[in-house]
Amino acid sequence: MTNAEATTSTDRTGTGKAEAVPAHNPEAERLHTLLEPAVLANRLYLEDVSIHIAGANRVVHVVVDLPQEETGGVSLDVIAEISRTLSDVLDNDPSTDSRPYDLEVSSPGVGRPLTEERHWHRARGRLVTVNVIQDDNVTGRIQSVDGGGVTLVPELAAKKGMKPKQGEPVKLPFDRIRSGKVEIEFSRLEEAGLENDNGPSEEA
Repeated sequence: MTNAEATTSTDRTGTGKAEAVPAHNPEAERLHTLLEPAVLANRLYLEDVSIHIAGANRVVHVVVDLPQEETGGVSLDVIAEISRTLSDVLDNDPSTDSRPYDLEVSSPGVGRPLTEERHWHRARGRLVTVNVIQDDNVTGRIQSVDGGGVTLVPELAAKKGMKPKQGEPVKLPFDRIRSGKVEIEFSRLEEAGLENDNGPSEEA
């Protein structure tokens, strides 16, 4: 199961609307460095660390993902386990300030834009729409990914009520791709002639 999110809280005091700390905040970067070894030790990838301020509290939001060579999503059990591990690391952080914190650990959902090569690897087999630089957008299923770009099997428009037809595979170099997004599907990948090795759909 995906759409996994678990929250571990310690010493919750104070109330108030959470305010995001600006990107590239030194404290968020410090926590990224602090937490990354524990995440890697659990065969996960540390996607992001952000901090939000809620009254007298800090909310530390950590996003973890599977390595790029794996398909599928991060299970709820894995999220719960890594939450406990990261909570222990934060509890023993010698450089932390005195404010209590809430820890939120989640995995990326399908709403995450595909902007890095590893994102495309993780989306292998999925139907995506690609924003192509100086060209029309392309919708197709990711057939393969390498250092040069992404190979898609395009889905061609069909009459209403009919299944989309597949076009010939097309290779899109990374330098022509602005971004991409995964399309939510309700049909099985096998119907498109591709193996369903990407596990259950990830929800944001």
